[in-house]
Amino acid sequence: MSRKDADPAGGDGSSPSVADEGGSGSGSGGELVDALARRRLYREVTLALRSGLRDAKADFSFLRARGLRSLLGFLRSTASEADDARLLLFRHSQSIPDLQVIPVLFQNSLHQPKEDPVVTLDHIVGTEPMRITSPPTDSEIALALRVLEGCCLLYSRCTALAHKYKAVKVLLNILASRGPTEQGVCLDALISLMLDSPSNQMDFEEYSGLEKVAELLKDVQVEKQIRQVLFLEVFFFV
Repeated sequence: MSRKDADPAGGDGSSPSVADEGGSGSGSGGELVDALARRRLYREVTLALRSGLRDAKADFSFLRARGLRSLLGFLRSTASEADDARLLLFRHSQSIPDLQVIPVLFQNSLHQPKEDPVVTLDHIVGTEPMRITSPPTDSEIALALRVLEGCCLLYSRCTALAHKYKAVKVLLNILASRGPTEQGVCLDALISLMLDSPSNQMDFEEYSGLEKVAELLKDVQVEKQIRQVLFLEVFFFV
């Protein structure tokens, strides 16, 4: 038998099958690390959303404000990430009803009841007591508007979902009835709602948004900074 027949096929004392197994092992190890990293990031995203949304649905304003601050911090960190992994996970999460941010905003902090609830004796001594919810404060509404703006800028489907809750009408009411703290933030959120959204732009026209903005421009009590933003908005839509 010749030396060529006796030596392993690798020529250096190592079997090709062993080398192949080593290469495939390192490849599978890298895939495992990537999978674990993706799973960890998914847990972080879902945990941040669930904890923030839980507080944002609370009965008391200070708890809702805490949840909104948490959501706003999450959105800002997502927008500042170098890669798109966190952003893609956020967009995916907004297709899951339990993780959607927009419905929670319009059902709680941005909810506008038609009239004050009437408390009767049955609500006090009955088997099912009436749920009492503290009204949103100015700072809570401003936080909710910031969260709305962030969601719409990060994901266009959030804009479409906000349309189902008549977001433009709600924001125009806030713009006309609230103080300067909410008005400035409301303008930013209103613009983000209408970017690349024909449905929201049509709502803006239907609810006479341009006329309402023009009325605020004429109001001498409106702060100068807000008047400047209003002027830019009128210029944008004319």
